[in-house]
Amino acid sequence: MAKLLWQPPADVRDHTRIGAFLRWLEAERGLTFADYQALWQWSVDEPGQFWRAIWDHFEVVAHVAPTDTLPDPRMPGTDWFPGARLNYAEHVLRMPGVADDEPIVIARSQTRGPIELTAAELREQVRRARAGLRRLGVGEGDRVAAYAPNIPETFVLLLATASLGAIFSSCAPEFGTRSVVDRWQQIEPKVLVAVDGYRYGDKPIDRTGEVEAIHRALPSVEHVVRIGHLDPRKDDWAALTQETDEPLEFKAVPFKHPLYVLYSSGTTGLPKPIVHGHGGILLEHLKMLALHHDLGPGDRFFWFTTTGWMMWNYLVSGPAVGAAVVLVDGNPAHPDLGWLWRVADETGTSYFGTSAPFLLSCRKAAVVPSELADLTRLRGIGSTGAPLPPEGFEWVYETVSKDVLLASASGGTDVCTAFVGGVPLLPVRAGEIACRALGARVEAFAADGTPVIGELGELVITAPMPSMPVGFWGDADGSRYAEAYFGTYPGVWRHGDWITIDERGACVITGRSDATLNRGGVRLGTSEFYSVVEGLDEVVDSVVVHLEDPEGGAGELLLFVVLAPGTDLDDALRARIARELRTALSPRHVPDEVFQVEAVPRTLSGKKLEVPVKRILTGTPVDQAAAKGALANPESLQYFQRYFVKARS
Repeated sequence: MAKLLWQPPADVRDHTRIGAFLRWLEAERGLTFADYQALWQWSVDEPGQFWRAIWDHFEVVAHVAPTDTLPDPRMPGTDWFPGARLNYAEHVLRMPGVADDEPIVIARSQTRGPIELTAAELREQVRRARAGLRRLGVGEGDRVAAYAPNIPETFVLLLATASLGAIFSSCAPEFGTRSVVDRWQQIEPKVLVAVDGYRYGDKPIDRTGEVEAIHRALPSVEHVVRIGHLDPRKDDWAALTQETDEPLEFKAVPFKHPLYVLYSSGTTGLPKPIVHGHGGILLEHLKMLALHHDLGPGDRFFWFTTTGWMMWNYLVSGPAVGAAVVLVDGNPAHPDLGWLWRVADETGTSYFGTSAPFLLSCRKAAVVPSELADLTRLRGIGSTGAPLPPEGFEWVYETVSKDVLLASASGGTDVCTAFVGGVPLLPVRAGEIACRALGARVEAFAADGTPVIGELGELVITAPMPSMPVGFWGDADGSRYAEAYFGTYPGVWRHGDWITIDERGACVITGRSDATLNRGGVRLGTSEFYSVVEGLDEVVDSVVVHLEDPEGGAGELLLFVVLAPGTDLDDALRARIARELRTALSPRHVPDEVFQVEAVPRTLSGKKLEVPVKRILTGTPVDQAAAKGALANPESLQYFQRYFVKARS
């Protein structure tokens, strides 16, 4: 059994929100549970009862009450809370337990000075922004796109958009033009709100050219609103949020009405536009933030994220459970790796969310957060984006605090939550994810599609969750959605991770079972990558793989290119490839090394194969890396074998 690092206090049920939920279940439903595992089992055996209990316990406001909870649990196409009409923004702005004059948004940025909004000020900003969007003709079902960082304006825009029943979508401003256009051409936004630029550390990054290019590529955009983030003189936001008498109202929409569109990483084709609904996101985030993270009034919730990652959408639901949110915009390593810990001290953060690579980078750099900052108010630490190894767990308890609840978690853009993570009722052991989340029937499937315990298997979800997508944008018959998640096991969600679940319900995730790249906790899509690299005249074909670092570092991103006849891979071409990737996509897409090969392995149908390449580069013999009979050019695998031998010699 893994090393024990933290145990819940004996009176944990007396002072946590999950303890209050258990007492409520006993008083209101006559249900008692001996431990977390029993509670989890009930939540997945009786999903209708469990999710109705979440609805009732958190006093969800419905303009029209549901006629049922879960009339048919079959997937895909599950219909949750039929007949209900509600609004996500209304619940976030309800801010239970928060006085009007209490801070609810606490923002820190490397581009401008600190900003704080009280509960009353946040409502006022949303009221004005909502009126401004209405003046621009935005109504129910219209799309509003934000090319903006993790700043208060982006949060206000999301809530104002949602209050109208319009649909929000965001991309971080470090995304290049092609990445953004590939996403937003699919949803055809009516309004584009964009920053002029930002600072990353002490470096100003001008994005006016990218904004103009994005606007030109999106004929659906009728209005562009500029936020003068880098240069306040280039600002239209003040005009959008000008004084108005128009009241703050909330459009009552069906439970599954689109709230926002998130995007897959684009591994096979364009990034999938994943539509999430008002009701599903609300219930899932109420459950996770209150019961698993133990957040409520008086807490300050921080997660380091950009607006291009689903963790931003997760973070900004904090006020729905009464927690203030800490929004941080900048380079997490500037001026050093202690910056975020000092921000946590300065902002009174009680829950510090980050990525496993950040924690491991701090460890490698011998950072001791408890010596850099006063972290006595910190009660929880969240880690996601990649598996956190045992040494990462131990570093937290040795250098941050021995009293925090460290929760390593995993989930995804597809569900906009974590379906495995931590909970106050369970101990923390080094290298383990403590539990499967309430209402998430996560299992490990063997190759034959049967569940296994204590063995590595394919991560699947065998019962519906409310935050599973409403669907994909433009997928009228649901066929793309069904194929993406239910094509392998009919009626069962296949997520694309390898997982081991032990008899206690603790989990270990060992990586992706598909070919998605994962660098620094951020998933990178190979399809976007290839469209840029192979757009160069000199490049005929390419394949990219990410090799994880067993020590927990960033690993290596390796690019192999097939060049046009007469072309050599010289330093100038390497620099051009790097420049194109950085400009069109992001700095994270720039490979550590580029190599020339004679061919890229492809199936008989022409699909290139990253997984066999990665297997070879990590030591798998060629004969075991892929079934040669399925390849159009099996001899191509030898090129990567030669690289492996050379690299290790």
